[in-house]
Amino acid sequence: MAFDLNQWYFQKISGDIIYKYSGTVSSEKITESLNEVENSLRTSKVKFQKRKKVYNVLVECIQNLHHHADTPPLSAEVDIVPKFGIFVIAKDHSFYRISTGNFLKTERLIGIEDRLKMINSLSDEDLVVVYRDILNNEESTSKSTGLGLLDMIRKTGNKLEYYIYVHDDKYSFLSLDVYIS
Repeated sequence: MAFDLNQWYFQKISGDIIYKYSGTVSSEKITESLNEVENSLRTSKVKFQKRKKVYNVLVECIQNLHHHADTPPLSAEVDIVPKFGIFVIAKDHSFYRISTGNFLKTERLIGIEDRLKMINSLSDEDLVVVYRDILNNEESTSKSTGLGLLDMIRKTGNKLEYYIYVHDDKYSFLSLDVYIS
């Protein structure tokens, strides 16, 4: 049975929704979304430190979508646009949740899943060491090393929750939840 995007989305729009977006993840849409989120957080009187943390983690999440999202398959029943992605920012009780989702060709998932598992397995001390190693290695790029993922864990103090749903024999859907307390 194929992955049901509507069911996934329905689960993610729980809590007090600050912002939600579904469509192409282009530079223009990223800028527009970040501006709207910043304004929404400011008007809801979120403390500056929390607002800054939510905003910075959101930037990393959206950059991941921008770098890793594929055009969805025709069977996904969504607008067929390049770099299709979804993200939802919600306040659930005492924490904020940033949920992202995107379709990927299944062959690309192996490296991404391995990176997520490795990063989530690191202790706090190892996180700092790996982060510094990446910053000091001029040959690596943040896209290939997961610097943004490491940064999300460092800023939130929480592991990344991710799920991979098989859509069909060629595509999967990557769901990522980041919690900010």
